[in-house]
Amino acid sequence: MKQVTTEPRWKETFKVAWPLCLSYTPIGIACGILLHAAGFNSILAGLASVMIFSGGAQFLIAQMLTVNAPILTIILMLFFLELRYALLGSSLSKYLQGENHRFIFTFALSLNDENYAVNYLKFATDKNWSPKDALQVEHWSLLFWSVANVIGSLIGSALKINLEVVDFALTALFIYMIVMQVRSRLSLIICIFSGALAAFCLIITKSTLGLVASTLIASFTGYAIERYLTKHKPNSGLLNDLGAAGTSGPVVEPLEKKDESDSIL
Repeated sequence: MKQVTTEPRWKETFKVAWPLCLSYTPIGIACGILLHAAGFNSILAGLASVMIFSGGAQFLIAQMLTVNAPILTIILMLFFLELRYALLGSSLSKYLQGENHRFIFTFALSLNDENYAVNYLKFATDKNWSPKDALQVEHWSLLFWSVANVIGSLIGSALKINLEVVDFALTALFIYMIVMQVRSRLSLIICIFSGALAAFCLIITKSTLGLVASTLIASFTGYAIERYLTKHKPNSGLLNDLGAAGTSGPVVEPLEKKDESDSIL
């Protein structure tokens, strides 16, 4: 009778996390270089990657430190930037039922956008995927990200980096992040509005706290408009996909009409 050999679970989770870990390496090295340019040594860069574990947040820290932003402003910006994890975590809570508070706390500390997407897909498609497997995926990604940050910091210590180049690189990075998130006409309008509002608030306050104020105002404005349109005018053109010229209906409509015979591989 043929015996079926099973691999250790850590190898299974590593296979799932490997593409994610591989993609983290160049970005983590770049993040470490920029953190070193902002004044972080290798130890601090490693601690920042472990304690924060958010590429967007760490890049934001590097940029704001290079312009000598107040610590309070940096903390507030990070707080509002990372609020999305409350929503991401809540969508995974149904898969973590029965786990103790210590496990959930550890799980939440190492959650980020990418390992959330990997784990959510595995939970939805693999009935054998457990919370411990998901935690291992988070820890694999955290390990590679942290090591890449430290390596980047060491590289940065051997290079002389012009801070003007850092500002340009970080500005280009955040523009790219904005472009990748803009899907509907409404999101494009809110992005333009938030940019103009940020410039206005910076002129009025003469401080980077204007960024916090403009972020809050733009976020609540976009949320209020989207909620009103979704409830009262679901076929509004503002909810249409930017790439769906001449079509009607919100961006989410194709997902709702997806053929039930389709399956996720």
